[in-house]
Amino acid sequence: MRFLFVGDSMTIGRAGDFTWRYRMWQHLSASFGGPFGITGPRTELYDTFADAPVSCDYGDPAFPEHARRHLAGWGEGWLHMAPLIRETVASTRADTLLVSLGLIDLGFYTDSAQTADNAELFIAEARAANPRVRIAIHPVIPNVRAESDAPFAAECDRFNELLAKAVANLDTAASPLLLVSPHATYDIHQDTYDGTHPGPTGEHKLAAAFADAMYVAWGVGGPYSGDGCRVSAGTGN
Repeated sequence: MRFLFVGDSMTIGRAGDFTWRYRMWQHLSASFGGPFGITGPRTELYDTFADAPVSCDYGDPAFPEHARRHLAGWGEGWLHMAPLIRETVASTRADTLLVSLGLIDLGFYTDSAQTADNAELFIAEARAANPRVRIAIHPVIPNVRAESDAPFAAECDRFNELLAKAVANLDTAASPLLLVSPHATYDIHQDTYDGTHPGPTGEHKLAAAFADAMYVAWGVGGPYSGDGCRVSAGTGN
């Protein structure tokens, strides 16, 4: 299998982060039980000082370059990824997409209905490149802004409803879609460093959400057992 991570700032990570991509690579390395690859056109982290994705300073320098590959960007959402995904899937031969997008769209670019339209376009474009592609999609996790901005919180909830309907309606046996359930204990005040972006426990919990969903639905890998899901939030690396 060839996995492609697609996401926004929560997925690309910033300089110094381990990233949930790293946690997933560790999980797959321990549980997959066969050959797999991680693919994508990018490998870098976002550098706050350069305001650009130019950093290679991962939390674990031993994270191998071939496993750092992704299609994620700081400030990028469904709006930005839909036009890129057909060529990316075709050129990388990705067959399993792990997607976490939407918060940046709703925060800056599109309303819930427009964001859902872009998610459906993304799915169609990915399938145009690989009619048998499998796509696991994580709903939007409302960030700290949603606590003080009621219209934004409502848009997050509405988009997640529309996303669930789209996944149910567009799912096929040939190209399965999977709506990932957020980790039961994910807490933006404990598992992020700023109310949005995951810290170490948040990274583990995002990886766990995808890993457990794929294991239950598709028999891929095994149950997640990373430290962030065994210890109390805020402890664990």
